[in-house]
Amino acid sequence: MTEFEPVIGLEVHAQINTDTKLFCRCSNNSFGKEPNINICPICTGHPGQLPVINEAAVKKGLIAGIALNCKIPNFSKFDRKNYFYPDLPSGFQISQFDKPVAEKGSLKIDVEGKKVNIGITRLHLENDAGKLTHTSSGTLCDYNRAGSPLMEIVSEPDLRSSKEAVAYAKELQKILRYVGSSDADMEKGMMRFDINVSVRPKGDQKLGTRSEVKNLNSFRSLEKSIEYEIKRQIELINGGGKVVQETRGFDESTDTTVSQRGKEEAHDYRYFPEPDLPPLEFTDEEIDELRTQIPELPAARKARFVDDLGIKVDDAVILCDDKTLGDYFEKVVNGSKNATKAASLITSVIIGLMNKDNKNLDELNISADALILLMKKIDDGELSSSAVKTVLDEMYESGKDPEEIIKEKNLVQMSDQGELENICKTIVESNEQSVLDYKNGKDRAFGFLVGQVMKETKGKANPGKVNEILIKLLK
Repeated sequence: MTEFEPVIGLEVHAQINTDTKLFCRCSNNSFGKEPNINICPICTGHPGQLPVINEAAVKKGLIAGIALNCKIPNFSKFDRKNYFYPDLPSGFQISQFDKPVAEKGSLKIDVEGKKVNIGITRLHLENDAGKLTHTSSGTLCDYNRAGSPLMEIVSEPDLRSSKEAVAYAKELQKILRYVGSSDADMEKGMMRFDINVSVRPKGDQKLGTRSEVKNLNSFRSLEKSIEYEIKRQIELINGGGKVVQETRGFDESTDTTVSQRGKEEAHDYRYFPEPDLPPLEFTDEEIDELRTQIPELPAARKARFVDDLGIKVDDAVILCDDKTLGDYFEKVVNGSKNATKAASLITSVIIGLMNKDNKNLDELNISADALILLMKKIDDGELSSSAVKTVLDEMYESGKDPEEIIKEKNLVQMSDQGELENICKTIVESNEQSVLDYKNGKDRAFGFLVGQVMKETKGKANPGKVNEILIKLLK
């Protein structure tokens, strides 16, 4: 039986996080708002209304393009893409056809330890359509989102599996957030995917007939729709049928795709230059200035955390997943000079608290300075690791100062050498059998003695010093 290879291209629509829409002054923040409250004659397509370009949206689009290793042309323009649908009030979309703001880029992804380079055809700007809600009595139109600034990022057909597609989408989301171009929050509809999937006999260079699946709004939907399409197309070909070019939708309840309509080619949109907007022209100096605004990107940051700071790869992946969390970690490292301990506390305790009630880092009441203070107390032998977790849990619940919590709960660790020696001597003298067992090679006996010391001190003894003293006494 013929072995097939999938060929996948991804189109990502990401909402640019400006205060206002792309061509008018209406608010760009419509999530959860009353329908049709953020609208005006421009974004609802009234005759005679003239659009004005949002400069901030253009700059954010350019910065995203630079971060994706794209070439930034000196000349770009907007075009009218003509089609008719209830969520598009003007009957056309202002997009970019042959002169996008960014093109010929690339993004390197890591899939199961393998580096894969995915080409990016283009990044272009366009205004979003509205939202339709279908009911038994008709279709409701909400134009709050109409006119919101979007960037559409189109990949080359370089993806070969659902895992590669998801890895690409996740890395792209991180980059857009790192450079501040988009919040890319899929739960709020700020990032959506269209996929083009085809299959061909392995080794062939000719592309097969593709199907497009539109408006996917989660990584799970992205993965499942690709897996279903690959399976569907292979079974269709093996059964003597042919794949037809069409647009399909994804049914999340069954993890299947369903046919929606035959696919129009690009020229059916009758593109022509947007007559009401001037072209965009950028000097080399302006583009170079934007390059200076690109921060260290997640892949480079992850490599630095592992190579220079010596933390585990798994910890580095978690810490670089969100720029705010990575910045927090770096501040703690700079203050504590202990990257390994900082990574351990943040990935276990801090993230655990964030997940507890689905809070972000700013809502935890645990500053980087507070964590640095607690780490210093560990280094000085004043606090145990378990006591640190107790302090952080209490800070999360009450917002109290860490010093106040330590004092209230009497958490200061016992580290006085003389006091600990006296307690250890008493434990050794009163547990002759355990001492004998230890000397006969039974290691568990040593743990028992340590436990007795911790019990006597109500868990406040410094474990490291207890071990040292007991070893010395038992010799």
